[in-house]
Amino acid sequence: MIRPLLAAALILFPLTAAANGFEPVRDKGQFLSLIENRELRIGLYDLTLKVLPDGRIEGEALGWDVTGTWAWRDGYFCREMDWSGYAIRYNCQLVEVRGGDELRFTVDQGRGDSARFRLR
Repeated sequence: MIRPLLAAALILFPLTAAANGFEPVRDKGQFLSLIENRELRIGLYDLTLKVLPDGRIEGEALGWDVTGTWAWRDGYFCREMDWSGYAIRYNCQLVEVRGGDELRFTVDQGRGDSARFRLR
């Protein structure tokens, strides 16, 4: 039961539109400067991800490994991941930043659900 719930968070957990103050991240260089030597965290799900400059994603959620790949395409963060055998489908996402320590990813190029990550 926990795995499907966490998978939903990995796909990007829906948030209300009340989260204001986010600015779009428009290019790969800006994105890389934000994530350099930092982890993306969602404490509620014990989720920690490292998005590496070489196109890899590594992390852990509830004690299980998360792996994947990513690329920057046409202003969007495009990724696919695997959570200990559970495939998380390919999707291109709008990335936004608030205050330099919080990123919001919105699936379907900004038209879908969102998740907020703390940068640590």
